[in-house]
Amino acid sequence: MSMLEKRSTTQLTRLGRLTDVVFAIVIWRIFMLLPRPEDYGTKWDTVSAMLQEEWFSFLFVLLATAIVIIYWLQNTSMLGNLKKTNKVHTTISIFQLVFVLLFLYAITSGVILGAGTDSRIFESVTAMMIGVMSWVGWFYAMHKADLLDPELSKQEAEHILQKNLAEPVTAVITIPFAFIGPVAWELSWFLYPFIKHLFSRFNSRDQSTWEVTGRYPKHPGSK
Repeated sequence: MSMLEKRSTTQLTRLGRLTDVVFAIVIWRIFMLLPRPEDYGTKWDTVSAMLQEEWFSFLFVLLATAIVIIYWLQNTSMLGNLKKTNKVHTTISIFQLVFVLLFLYAITSGVILGAGTDSRIFESVTAMMIGVMSWVGWFYAMHKADLLDPELSKQEAEHILQKNLAEPVTAVITIPFAFIGPVAWELSWFLYPFIKHLFSRFNSRDQSTWEVTGRYPKHPGSK
């Protein structure tokens, strides 16, 4: 292994650590937005009373936490399929982390300022951009640089590229629901499992085509 390759591998390790730290801090900060009894004095006599009154806040915080965890797991999987990184890929990854922090800011602002239409749109847009930067980073790793693990097949790489669209697509779909109301916006995120399932079926069909023809179907963004 050359000195340049060793440096690129070390850079990938450091990028992975930075990503883990940022995501962990964001998850912790979002979780700390949950209502705390000590902040409300004697407002609640029991835990059930607190949950009944603040169920919306609990749902909101748990939903935001789930979104971040999903993206964290996605990032962990993608970085695990790389053999190295470079300046461009690292820059794309840093921009993704910036949007992760902006998502935290959007969530915090929504809790402090209230569940308005603009705050929910801000949250959806930042969540979408996390997924977009993830997709751009993987696309670059596939087509613009020799960064992928050589044991990863072309169809597996394409599968990851397509599968990673489910999260930003879900975020886009939630935007119109913000105009209906905060409850509708929160519930719209539960469309994610169905959208993920649709992308999985789409990828299964492509896998069948590969097995029959030996060629992976081309889709927008692939070469």
